[in-house]
Amino acid sequence: MANSGIYWIDITFDYCVRLLYQVAGMMGITYEEINVWLFVIILPAILLFSLTLNLYFILRLNQKNKLNDA
Repeated sequence: MANSGIYWIDITFDYCVRLLYQVAGMMGITYEEINVWLFVIILPAILLFSLTLNLYFILRLNQKNKLNDA
């Protein structure tokens, strides 16, 4: 499948593709559908949630530091 020329990357990629095919088969969807769910819907949602949570904690820490400095 993979043909990057870097052995460990090719092995890892092939393993992940096979795993996605197996999971898609168990869920009754296609490989393409599971790719869309993972990399277009779920991953961006998790990243957005993580960024929002980090921003919340940074702002909260800044407010706490301002109170301690006063």
